[in-house]
Amino acid sequence: MKSEIISIGSELTTGQNIDTHSQWLSKHLGEIGIPVAFHTTVSDDLADNISVFRAAVDRADLVVATGGLGPTLDDLTREVLAKTAGVDLYEDSESLKFIEELFRRRNRTMPERNRIQAQFPKGSEPLANPIGTAPGIWMPIAKSSFDATKHSMPETIVVAMPGVPSEMYRMFYEQVVPRLQKLGQGSGVLLERKINTFGEGESALEQRLVDITKRGRVPEVGITASDAIISLRIIARGKTREEAEAQIAPTEQLIRERLGSLVYGTGSDNLQDIVMQLLKEKKKTIATAECVTSGLIAHRLGQISGSRNWFRGAIVANNRDWKIRELGVPEELIAEVGEVDGRVAEAMAISCRQRFQTDLAISTIGLADPAAINENHPVGTVYCAIAHPQGVYSTHFCWLGNQQEIQSRCAHLALNLARLYLQEMIPQII
Repeated sequence: MKSEIISIGSELTTGQNIDTHSQWLSKHLGEIGIPVAFHTTVSDDLADNISVFRAAVDRADLVVATGGLGPTLDDLTREVLAKTAGVDLYEDSESLKFIEELFRRRNRTMPERNRIQAQFPKGSEPLANPIGTAPGIWMPIAKSSFDATKHSMPETIVVAMPGVPSEMYRMFYEQVVPRLQKLGQGSGVLLERKINTFGEGESALEQRLVDITKRGRVPEVGITASDAIISLRIIARGKTREEAEAQIAPTEQLIRERLGSLVYGTGSDNLQDIVMQLLKEKKKTIATAECVTSGLIAHRLGQISGSRNWFRGAIVANNRDWKIRELGVPEELIAEVGEVDGRVAEAMAISCRQRFQTDLAISTIGLADPAAINENHPVGTVYCAIAHPQGVYSTHFCWLGNQQEIQSRCAHLALNLARLYLQEMIPQII
């Protein structure tokens, strides 16, 4: 069963509000084995809504819509579904009775306008909403044409739910899921395993995995990139969670074998989470000396519960004098190589480790500000170093992006150095 989610409301299309319903519904439909193929957001316009629903009915087997079921003039979903199906609206007496009773329990008189919330397209079924005045709608609508090779059934099930989150969540589980299960749908499991990597670009990573990421493979493997973190998403479908897990396991193992030290975590793991976990396991302490990242690494480490036991502190040295005075970087070294250099980053890390008496120290230096002028380096050039009991090691990269993106990616690069050292994955660091 291929599904589509439609989010309705001009507040979404104008950017006033963020559409969180589509994310929630995609996740929870996936958990019951129904993949989502399309997300559509539409404003409160009658013609546009009709166009969107007609397209959705023809290309999906299940359409789940949120919003547009209130009593105001811009709440159009009831009328839209009736026009999409070519039927009239009718008033459901039981729904009207419930809405009236809801107002009575609140010691209020029901406005006449709320009566519209008891209207439904002919051929539809009301979905009870015990905590609000907007019943949902369950309605089969025939496709304009049926191709058995593309669709599982000639009719599309259209579900309309309120936009109020608490009402939508409850209606989904109490009303929608049981009906889907009666149709033989929603009884499987769609499981996703996300593997996070750092150290290579998206295209380079895919070259290592070209046979794994090809279309049509079971389980499916996709690649996404965000802030220099490349994630591999393994998506498996099965009748049970165990069956889906069994599909994922060998693929995950293969990816880990191919990528080795590039893999740092799974799911919502961040590099700082892994570093702090390793520091705790190995009972090691760390400090940071930051120039280009302006304290961003310290901020990320400091947000983790229990970090005060392993993260001793930070020195932010954004100018030349602070590097010399607070971190003891030799003035003659800066005069010889300039501020943006791996040897300066190494000197910063060594001094930071000595100042804080830690097992490790990581440092960053570079150019992130587009206004920065440097004859030897383009904007985006960064150096990171790690000082440790056996010595010091540095690396560099040139990032593309704005100032905030360069700073964030440089923070990742420095944290990854700490991870690799703690996991003993790169001999020259050890």
